[in-house]
Amino acid sequence: MSMNEHSSKLYDQSLEEMRSRVLKMGGIVEAQLHRALDAFEKFDLELAGQVVASDDSVNKLELELDSMVWHIIARRQPAAGDLRFITSVSKITANLERAGDETKKIARAVNWLKDKGGGVRLNRIPDIRGAGDIAAQMLREALDAFARLDVNLANHVVSQDEAINEHFKATLRQLITFMMEDPKTITAAIDTIWVAKAIERIGDHAKDIAMHVVFIADGRDLRHQSSTVVP
Repeated sequence: MSMNEHSSKLYDQSLEEMRSRVLKMGGIVEAQLHRALDAFEKFDLELAGQVVASDDSVNKLELELDSMVWHIIARRQPAAGDLRFITSVSKITANLERAGDETKKIARAVNWLKDKGGGVRLNRIPDIRGAGDIAAQMLREALDAFARLDVNLANHVVSQDEAINEHFKATLRQLITFMMEDPKTITAAIDTIWVAKAIERIGDHAKDIAMHVVFIADGRDLRHQSSTVVP
C-alpha cells in the first residue's frame, strides 16, 4: 500500500468514526428524552436523576466531535461533499447537545412539581405526551436520515414540526383552563409550560438536524425556508 493509499484509508476511517460518534451521541439524547417523558408522566425522581446524570456523556461527545472536526479541517483541508459533511457534523452535534439540555429541563421539572405539590394532574395532560412522542420520533428519524443520508426521510422530519407546534398550543390552552379554574395550580402550571416548551425546542433541534442532512446530501440549505419541503 502506497503512502497516499494509507493516508486516504485513515481519512475515510476518521469520517466513519465521526459518523459513528454522532449516532452514539444521538442515541444517548434519544434515551434521555424517553426517560424524561416517562419521569414527568410518572413523577419518577429516580428516572429524572438518570436523565440529568447522563448529560455528562453528551457533553463529552460534543467536545470530542468538535476536536475531530477541527483536526480534519486543519490536517486534510477537505473539499466539496466531505467539507459539507464535516461542517454539518459540528452543527448537528450542537443541536444534539442543546436537545440534551432540554431533556434535563423536563427531568428537573419533575422535582419542581413534586416539591410544590401542585402538579399531580398537570403531568397527565395528553398533549404533552403526544408532543413528546412526536419529538422522539423526529429525533430518531433525523438520526436515521443522517446515518443513511436519506433526503426523503429528512424532509419528512421537517414536515412534522407543525404537529408539535399544534400540541404546544393545545397544552397552553389546557393549562390556562386549569389556572382559571383553580389559581392554586398557577405555579405548577408555569413549570409545566416550561416542559411543553422544552419538548417543542427538541422538535426544532430534530428539524435542524434533518435540514443539515439535506445539506450534506445535495447541498441545499433549507434554513429560513417554509417548513414544507419539496424533495
